[in-house]
Amino acid sequence: MNHMISECSSLKRLNLYNFNTNNVTNMHSMFYGCSSLKKLDLISFKTNNVNNMSYMFYGCSSLKELNLNSFDTNNVIDMSYMFCECSSLKKLNLKNFKIIEVTDMALMFYGCSFLKELEFNTFNTLNETYMFGMFSNCSNELIKKIKNRYKNIKEEAFENIY
Repeated sequence: MNHMISECSSLKRLNLYNFNTNNVTNMHSMFYGCSSLKKLDLISFKTNNVNNMSYMFYGCSSLKELNLNSFDTNNVIDMSYMFCECSSLKKLNLKNFKIIEVTDMALMFYGCSFLKELEFNTFNTLNETYMFGMFSNCSNELIKKIKNRYKNIKEEAFENIY
């Protein structure tokens, strides 16, 4: 699924309800650059075998609704740049995300400037996790909430890089 739908900048709607992802291990850049996509419901996605979700929604700048409630992230090790430049997202529910195995979360939410609500059930990583710039160019409101709610996020996650 690596780059499967990437660079479809004119794509506004996409129905993936019956899409079979049971054996997928790599979703790197799957929706990269789909800058006109406004809503994406991935409730039917089976992600229990996926280990790479890096750049998955990078540049989906018009995306306002994203349903990832069915995502099983137990085996994911790379989430870097996953939501980078998703500048229209205001709320993101990642309560079902398990990030224990993740080793790279660098720039994961970079440029999500309108994101006001970000929910994790817990924020615990088993491995040494690279978090540089994870919340770079996010709103001060979001950063304040994250710092107050999740005490174990490294300071490097809040460094602005540009």
